[in-house]
Amino acid sequence: MAEDTFPGWHGTTIIGVKKGGEVVIAGDGQVSLGQTVIKGTARKVRRLKPGGHEVVAGFAGSTADAFTLLERLEAKLEATPGQLARASVELAKDWRTDKYLQKLEAMLIVTDGADLFVITGAGDVLEPEHDVTAIGSGGNFALAAARGMMDSDKSAEDIARAAMAIAADICVYTNGRLTVETIRG
Repeated sequence: MAEDTFPGWHGTTIIGVKKGGEVVIAGDGQVSLGQTVIKGTARKVRRLKPGGHEVVAGFAGSTADAFTLLERLEAKLEATPGQLARASVELAKDWRTDKYLQKLEAMLIVTDGADLFVITGAGDVLEPEHDVTAIGSGGNFALAAARGMMDSDKSAEDIARAAMAIAADICVYTNGRLTVETIRG
C-alpha cells in the first residue's frame, strides 16, 4: 500500500487509577488496521521488576515502538533503582532528543505504586491531577468515566474496569478483553 493510503494502526485504551493506597493500570487487547480487528487479545500492560523494584507499565501506539521504550525505561530504572520519576524524566529527555527515538509512536503510563506518570515523545512526564489518567484511542472516554467515579466507594480496580467497559462501548478501537495489574505504594 502506498504510504498516503495506509489506513493506519489503531487500538488500545490504557487507564491508570490511583486510589486507596493502590494503583491499577488496565488495558484492552484490541489492535485494528483501518476498519479490521487484527487481534483482540494483545497484552499491553506489563509488570517490570528492574533492580528488584516493581513497576507496572501500559502502552498505547505501535507495539514495537512501545517495547523499545519499555526496554529503555527498564535500563533507566536499573541505573536509578527505585526512582521512577527520575528514570521517567531521563527516558523522556532521550526520547525527545535522540533522532531514532523521536520516530517512535507510542505513549506510556507507568507506576511504582506511589507515583503515576504518562510519558510522551514530546518530552512530557505528566502526573495526573485527579489520580486518574488514560491514553490511546478510547483514552478520553475512559478518563471521563473514571473521573466521574473517583468520589464513589469503588476501589481503584473497580473504577478502572468500569471505565474501560464504558470506553469499549463507545470506541470501536477498544474491546473488553482486559489486562489489569495492581501495585501498592
